[in-house]
Amino acid sequence: MLHKFIPSEVALADALVPGLLVVFIGCLLALWAVDTVVGRFGLYRFVWHPPLFRLALFVCMFGAAGLLLFP
Repeated sequence: MLHKFIPSEVALADALVPGLLVVFIGCLLALWAVDTVVGRFGLYRFVWHPPLFRLALFVCMFGAAGLLLFP
């Protein structure tokens, strides 16, 4: 199981931060990659409100990753 490798807390410069911070940063990087591909191919013209679409996509990605990695 992958969730055994994700710690519940991460030490960052002597400060403990939640383990979901790693997932959050990973989802931001994945969103950046998806946003680049979607923008390059001009697929945003099919979306009503691109910033709202980006936010909804990030929420879905972060929620799915959080539920999969931290059951």
